[in-house]
Amino acid sequence: MDSTAEKTGGWRGSREVWLEAARDAFVSSGIDAVKIQPLANRLRLSRTSFYWFFPDRAALLDALLANWEDTNTGSLERATQDYAETITEAVLNLISVFLDGGPFETGLDLAVRGWAHQSDEIAARVHAADAARLNAIRTMFNRFGYTPGEADVRARTVYLTQIGYISMQVRESMEERLSRVPDYVTTFTGQRPTDSEIARFRARHMAV
Repeated sequence: MDSTAEKTGGWRGSREVWLEAARDAFVSSGIDAVKIQPLANRLRLSRTSFYWFFPDRAALLDALLANWEDTNTGSLERATQDYAETITEAVLNLISVFLDGGPFETGLDLAVRGWAHQSDEIAARVHAADAARLNAIRTMFNRFGYTPGEADVRARTVYLTQIGYISMQVRESMEERLSRVPDYVTTFTGQRPTDSEIARFRARHMAV
């Protein structure tokens, strides 16, 4: 069998299987839980199978960080660029990313922030991600005519509110969260979302 084909799956697992197991261990137990032998035991695969997909543990940790950046920073940036006719609709698009069923994984973000307390290198990656996310939100406000200073403060208000939700591990029912959304949007933008915007938003998330 072709060696390249062997590295994509089969009894050794796959790169995605190893990465998913590492992410699950990381989110539930922290970075110290991401070790090759425990992951192999969890997957019921041999330790040597790991090396078909990653040269070492450091490469796996790099892949975890890349996955976090794409999943969380990437989904936020894409949301700020989604089609919206009004700033209130644009902010609703952004809020959607963070709700249950959205692409932003809050547990993963919290785990990376915990890891940053142990490593200056990871802290720098987190700082860069925060800067990229703020810039994306700031650019969204700029697109709708806000002055640079106001766009900056409103972007910080939106983002730091959400990071507060994550760091405090706030637990709300979906209905509680949705009931607050119109007032959050008004606070974030200075404009009240229309009834039709809220109705579409609620329909999208109550279905989830």
